[in-house]
Amino acid sequence: MAAKQQAHHIDPKPVLELIASIEADLARLKGMLEPQPEQFDPANPHNKTCDGKLTPDGVECCYRMFDEGKSRYSVSQAMKISFAAATHRFNAWRKAGGEKRVRSLMG
Repeated sequence: MAAKQQAHHIDPKPVLELIASIEADLARLKGMLEPQPEQFDPANPHNKTCDGKLTPDGVECCYRMFDEGKSRYSVSQAMKISFAAATHRFNAWRKAGGEKRVRSLMG
């Protein structure tokens, strides 16, 4: 009876290695399924309307530059908009939640 009560010793190392391997595979698969951030181009002509106002894509482009930590000055230079317009967009970006805002899809 003493032999039956003796606990089976299982080496945890292979089990832990298997778990780590499965977790790595799951993370890789999750990365493949999550939407990837699109590339944005501040110089894209679709960012502005004929009268020079920002399109929704242009606004999103500004917001993504702010997400990256760009200053209002750099955004105004890259987007070819006034510093006041960049400041207006910066304040709207902060009001929308800053980096935690819901990103819109760019066309």
